[in-house]
Amino acid sequence: MKKLIALFATTAVASTSAMGAIALSGTASVSYDDNGSSPSSTSYDADIALVGTAGGTTFTYGMDIDRTNPATTSAVLATTIGPVTISADMFDEASADTTASGGQQYESVDTGVTVSLDAPVGDATIGLDNSGNVSVSGTWSGVTISHTIKNGADTTTGSASIAGMDISVTNDAGTSSWSIGTTVSGVALTLDSDNDITAAFGVAGNTMTVSHVSAVASAAAKAGTASGTGTNGYGKMSVTSAKAYSTVAISRDLTSGAALSATYSSKDDSLTLKASVAF
Repeated sequence: MKKLIALFATTAVASTSAMGAIALSGTASVSYDDNGSSPSSTSYDADIALVGTAGGTTFTYGMDIDRTNPATTSAVLATTIGPVTISADMFDEASADTTASGGQQYESVDTGVTVSLDAPVGDATIGLDNSGNVSVSGTWSGVTISHTIKNGADTTTGSASIAGMDISVTNDAGTSSWSIGTTVSGVALTLDSDNDITAAFGVAGNTMTVSHVSAVASAAAKAGTASGTGTNGYGKMSVTSAKAYSTVAISRDLTSGAALSATYSSKDDSLTLKASVAF
């Protein structure tokens, strides 16, 4: 009997240590846009993210559900073994990410396994992945610097808080960009190298954000590589020129957990009303 009790206790401990945790989160919103002189429209957006964790292993799953046939948007399995991180991207997507300059980057092949090593050396961390990219990052005297060595596309980023200003400078394959953020008399201001300006401040319990988006010049597309060599799989989508415009947005968080916002845009003289919730 004692052996059976001991065996059960051992089994219970083993089962407990193997148990994981599941976290569910998501967002949902509905927007009404009068579209200025064009016909008005209503749009919807709803997304769910599921994260399962067991020890040093995490599986992340994302889904876009505001459609007749809900679609997967991400599926990533990652685990950590000492200083080594192994990540498997299981979902292939034609992903697009709008850059600060108004352009877009896309990845032609999105699935694959990435192995990276992060080793602390003094005040710096040195990283290496299976694509051959080497990165060095660290913080010295309040200045955070990171440098990534890629095949023909080195990236260096430096950021610091100086005299109440948050400053960030990035050089990506020879192209530099910067941004500055500060707060003056309760107004949060941001300015970047594209001449985009944003000011956010509180008004009678609401948050008002005034933004100016600079003009964007047209640019031709540049192809990436499917194998991940050269520009590491990334290319440039074509960019359509756009005129500069400004927006004024007023938002308020409600006690019900939802948020309401109204946004006016001079781009098409439109007013958009949006109700959203995040959990």
